[in-house]
Amino acid sequence: MNLFADLRALVIETLTTMTAEGTLPEGLEFANVTVEPPRDPAHGDMATNAAMVLAKPARLKPRDIAEALAAKLADDARITSAEVAGPGFLNLRLDVSVWQALPLAILNAGTAYGRSDMGQGQKVNVEYVSANPTGPLHVGHTRGAVFGDALASLLAYAGHDVTREYYINDGGAQVDVLARSVYLRYLEAHGQEVEFPDGTYPGDYLVAVGEALKDKVGDAYLDKGEQFWLAEIRDFATEAMMDLIRADLKMLGVEMDSFFSEKSLYGTGLIEAAIADLDAKGLIYRGTLEPPKGKVPEDWEPREQTLFRSTAHGDDVDRPIQKSDGGWTYFAPDIAYHYNKVTRGFDALIDVFGADHGGYVKRMKAAVSALSDGKVPLDVKLTQLVKLYKNGEPFKMSKRAGTFVTLRDVVEQVGPDVTRFVMLTRKNDATLDFDFDKVLEQSRENPVFYVQYAHARVCSVLRKAAQAGIAVDDATLSAADLSGLTHASELAVAKKLAEWPRLVEIAARTHEPHRVAFYLYDLASDLHALWNRGNDEPSLRFLQEGDVAASQSKIALARAVTVVISAGLGILGVSPAEEMR
Repeated sequence: MNLFADLRALVIETLTTMTAEGTLPEGLEFANVTVEPPRDPAHGDMATNAAMVLAKPARLKPRDIAEALAAKLADDARITSAEVAGPGFLNLRLDVSVWQALPLAILNAGTAYGRSDMGQGQKVNVEYVSANPTGPLHVGHTRGAVFGDALASLLAYAGHDVTREYYINDGGAQVDVLARSVYLRYLEAHGQEVEFPDGTYPGDYLVAVGEALKDKVGDAYLDKGEQFWLAEIRDFATEAMMDLIRADLKMLGVEMDSFFSEKSLYGTGLIEAAIADLDAKGLIYRGTLEPPKGKVPEDWEPREQTLFRSTAHGDDVDRPIQKSDGGWTYFAPDIAYHYNKVTRGFDALIDVFGADHGGYVKRMKAAVSALSDGKVPLDVKLTQLVKLYKNGEPFKMSKRAGTFVTLRDVVEQVGPDVTRFVMLTRKNDATLDFDFDKVLEQSRENPVFYVQYAHARVCSVLRKAAQAGIAVDDATLSAADLSGLTHASELAVAKKLAEWPRLVEIAARTHEPHRVAFYLYDLASDLHALWNRGNDEPSLRFLQEGDVAASQSKIALARAVTVVISAGLGILGVSPAEEMR
């Protein structure tokens, strides 16, 4: 059930009738006609822009269209008034019975309320985290992991066929550095004194890896040049780091469907196949790039390279894909990886990158556009920095990591639920302040607590009602008489519940899961406001002493709130609380 979609369908049906009657000309497109909440709730329950968007193509005045549309819509039993405002907006007020029926519809629908078939089974690949396998995940990865996971859940909830994927960057020079760092820990495990040169990884997390390597190979690599051990230790260390990363992700409640190795692209012809595809389209050529904009580096000199004509697909400059020595640039395997995604049959791709990858967006979009002949869209979402605070001061680096605060540090401090919700209280491209003290406060200022407390409050009511002998199972509540719910605070809750299906589709369409967190906070606010009004007005309390029917009608409304909160928290990967400590 989607009231906004239902009313939009009514508007479109009415416009079609007006066309048949000659009030509107033939051939008008209604795709941009919307029905949404008015900016000011005092103006009504819903508003439509129909007259505004149709006036120009219809060659009519907006108010003339709006007035004709209003007259017809007023005949519908659900609409008590249709008022023209301003240049031609149409504000609608719905009969109270519409809002009274909504909680019952939610209870009947259960977990299906708000779910959408908007995605129509479209196959979407969401790639996120994809951290270099050189150490534990840090707090920046945490935000990307939470955002990507919530976005994947949101898209699935809205009817997409989603694959969660992690791209293992195990083909570059950083894994050689990892292998050398593990070798030093291996020597240390054998009792040798070691020093970590600049550029190696000194974190304590490699101590156990060095000891595990000693247990596996004994003294086989002692006093040996790296030509004897580099390849083997690289594989061993990469696997150990991926085990650590998987454990960190599990701690956060993130489980991937697929892990794709960059190394699998080398020596298998996959990079060559991707470049050949672009070459066949006339997009690969030998050329010389212009010097970088701004100050030209002293060591810069023009040289002929193999280039991808990415400007043909929206990039600012063409991009090198092969070095002068014949080796591939870092961009070439990324092209091949996305070529693999395209050939796997995905209808849309989403990459979640850190803020430092902003300059990479256009070239990657150009590559996917070229590889898919413009048929597969790529949306790159950048997650901005997270600033950590504790006791009013910036949170210090992790000893075990060596240089940064880890995902594990954060989750161990506040738990996965708080971590995930707080990471979604800002849009992904805005910097986020994460204060360890504030996120654990039990106050309205803490959105995690505020939303979970709303759910827990209703669960408390359900327990007390059951103890009083009042049937509060969903089947009973869904048959309750809600005609007594007429107070503005009660109707405000019902109206907010009506927005959930619409919110889901908007958030999924814009790839913005933070909208779910914001909505849940607003819904919780309405529930808490109703609860607090009940402290002063006994007739608003959920439990009406001596009146089972009235209690059940009010509890049905509250129970509908928990259905939606539970669904929304499920998308965010947060557990709904049944009681608060």
